[in-house]
Amino acid sequence: MSGPVYALNLFNVADRGEYLAYSRRSAKEVQAHDGKVVALGKFREAAAGEIKPRGVLILVEWKSKAAFDGYCSDPKIADLHPHREKGASDYIWHLFDKLEDLRPILK
Repeated sequence: MSGPVYALNLFNVADRGEYLAYSRRSAKEVQAHDGKVVALGKFREAAAGEIKPRGVLILVEWKSKAAFDGYCSDPKIADLHPHREKGASDYIWHLFDKLEDLRPILK
Protein backbone atom coordinates (compact mmCIF):
# COMPACT_ATOMS: atom_id res chain seq x y z
CA MET A 1 0.00 0.00 0.00
CA SER A 2 1.37 3.41 -0.90
CA GLY A 3 0.52 6.73 0.62
CA PRO A 4 0.77 8.15 4.12
CA VAL A 5 1.64 6.03 7.13
CA TYR A 6 1.28 6.73 10.82
CA ALA A 7 4.07 5.89 13.24
CA LEU A 8 2.73 5.20 16.70
CA ASN A 9 5.39 5.71 19.37
CA LEU A 10 4.69 4.57 22.93
CA PHE A 11 7.46 4.71 25.51
CA ASN A 12 8.68 5.69 28.94
CA VAL A 13 11.32 8.33 29.47
CA ALA A 14 14.43 6.55 30.75
CA ASP A 15 16.92 9.41 30.61
CA ARG A 16 15.49 12.92 30.49
CA GLY A 17 18.71 14.52 29.20
CA GLU A 18 19.08 12.03 26.37
CA TYR A 19 15.45 12.35 25.32
CA LEU A 20 15.65 16.14 25.44
CA ALA A 21 18.74 15.97 23.18
CA TYR A 22 16.66 13.90 20.75
CA SER A 23 13.54 16.05 20.91
CA ARG A 24 15.40 19.32 20.39
CA ARG A 25 16.43 18.20 16.90
CA SER A 26 13.88 15.57 15.95
CA ALA A 27 10.93 17.87 15.19
CA LYS A 28 12.94 19.72 12.54
CA GLU A 29 14.32 16.49 11.11
CA VAL A 30 10.93 14.78 11.04
CA GLN A 31 9.55 17.72 9.06
CA ALA A 32 12.57 17.72 6.70
CA HIS A 33 11.86 14.05 5.97
CA ASP A 34 8.15 14.62 5.15
CA GLY A 35 6.79 13.76 8.56
CA LYS A 36 4.45 15.68 10.83
CA VAL A 37 3.72 15.15 14.51
CA VAL A 38 -0.05 14.98 14.77
CA ALA A 39 -0.46 14.04 18.43
CA LEU A 40 1.47 14.11 21.69
CA GLY A 41 0.09 12.54 24.83
CA LYS A 42 0.78 11.68 28.44
CA PHE A 43 -0.68 8.41 29.73
CA ARG A 44 -3.90 8.87 31.65
CA GLU A 45 -5.40 5.43 32.29
CA ALA A 46 -5.94 2.01 30.76
CA ALA A 47 -9.47 1.76 29.41
CA ALA A 48 -9.27 -1.75 27.87
CA GLY A 49 -6.75 -4.33 26.79
CA GLU A 50 -3.69 -5.92 28.28
CA ILE A 51 -0.66 -3.84 27.44
CA LYS A 52 1.88 -2.52 29.88
CA PRO A 53 1.17 1.22 30.03
CA ARG A 54 3.75 3.63 28.60
CA GLY A 55 4.00 7.21 29.81
CA VAL A 56 4.30 8.96 26.45
CA LEU A 57 2.49 8.77 23.11
CA ILE A 58 3.70 10.41 19.92
CA LEU A 59 1.84 9.94 16.64
CA VAL A 60 3.66 10.99 13.47
CA GLU A 61 2.15 11.07 10.00
CA TRP A 62 4.71 10.35 7.27
CA LYS A 63 4.12 11.13 3.59
CA SER A 64 5.05 7.53 2.79
CA LYS A 65 6.83 4.49 4.16
CA ALA A 66 9.84 5.63 2.12
CA ALA A 67 9.83 8.96 3.98
CA PHE A 68 9.82 7.13 7.31
CA ASP A 69 12.63 4.85 6.15
CA GLY A 70 14.59 7.89 4.97
CA TYR A 71 14.34 9.44 8.41
CA CYS A 72 15.51 6.25 10.06
CA SER A 73 18.44 5.65 7.71
CA ASP A 74 19.66 9.14 6.77
CA PRO A 75 23.40 9.12 7.52
CA LYS A 76 23.32 12.89 8.14
CA ILE A 77 21.25 12.33 11.29
CA ALA A 78 22.69 8.98 12.39
CA ASP A 79 23.93 10.68 15.56
CA LEU A 80 20.35 11.66 16.48
CA HIS A 81 18.77 8.22 16.92
CA PRO A 82 21.02 7.03 19.76
CA HIS A 83 19.60 9.86 21.90
CA ARG A 84 16.10 8.42 21.38
CA GLU A 85 17.32 4.90 22.09
CA LYS A 86 19.10 5.93 25.30
CA GLY A 87 16.38 8.35 26.38
CA ALA A 88 13.44 5.97 26.07
CA SER A 89 12.57 2.57 27.47
CA ASP A 90 9.84 0.02 26.80
CA TYR A 91 9.67 1.48 23.28
CA ILE A 92 6.91 0.48 20.89
CA TRP A 93 7.13 1.84 17.36
CA HIS A 94 4.40 0.56 15.06
CA LEU A 95 3.49 1.71 11.55
CA PHE A 96 -0.10 1.93 10.32
CA ASP A 97 -1.34 2.66 6.82
CA LYS A 98 -3.55 5.73 6.71
CA LEU A 99 -7.13 4.88 5.86
CA GLU A 100 -10.01 7.18 5.03
CA ASP A 101 -12.42 4.63 6.51
CA LEU A 102 -12.45 1.03 7.69
CA ARG A 103 -14.02 -0.59 4.60
CA PRO A 104 -10.71 -2.14 3.41
CA ILE A 105 -10.35 -3.89 6.78
CA LEU A 106 -13.99 -4.97 7.02
CA LYS A 107 -14.16 -6.74 3.65
